[in-house]
Amino acid sequence: MASPFVSCGVLWWHTAWFRRAARTLHDRNVDPGDSSGLLSVTPMGTCKATSPAGRKLRLALVFLLFAMATSSPLSAWIALHAERHENRHAIDRLEDKWRDAVLNGNSAAMESLLADDYMAITPSGILQSKEQTLANLKSGALRFDRIEVTDRKVRFYGTTALVRCRAEVSGRTADGRISGSYRYTRVYVQDPKGTWRIVSFEANRIRDPEERKIAAPLK
Repeated sequence: MASPFVSCGVLWWHTAWFRRAARTLHDRNVDPGDSSGLLSVTPMGTCKATSPAGRKLRLALVFLLFAMATSSPLSAWIALHAERHENRHAIDRLEDKWRDAVLNGNSAAMESLLADDYMAITPSGILQSKEQTLANLKSGALRFDRIEVTDRKVRFYGTTALVRCRAEVSGRTADGRISGSYRYTRVYVQDPKGTWRIVSFEANRIRDPEERKIAAPLK
């Protein structure tokens, strides 16, 4: 769930904006005589926000806008927006943690990221469980020298987060040395305690145009 401090901060920003708008509107003088065309030199009445009537009008307007901002539909939208914002930052941090764990061979950090039923599909199409992934990381069979992530996109579907990225990598896996451009998809699921863990991973190599021509079946 969204932090109450974040929700209150968003609501405070909207309220402050409404107050500034109200102050700008009502601090202006209102003098109908300016555009009436009358030649009278009699001073016309003005209404300023600094007068008792002006202050009451401004406070009434702010109260009305505040009541509208705290209505159920808008409050729900603000809470949902804040929650998604927090979740996106959480996933970004976990993605960085995964990258650091692979680059540094940190099996303990990797174990905390993976769900018990985690399953990966390697670029060669081999299924790999959590236990196999950790064993490869501990033995050094899975080690990357470089992972440069670009084009990261994150989408949320309830308590599921889908991450799609492009990465320039070099290193080795249980299948042998790898290098080049890859696209991968990683799936996170949030448990009842609010912890995000990786349940699925799949990577595919991006082939160059010449490689695609060679791999294409002859007609």
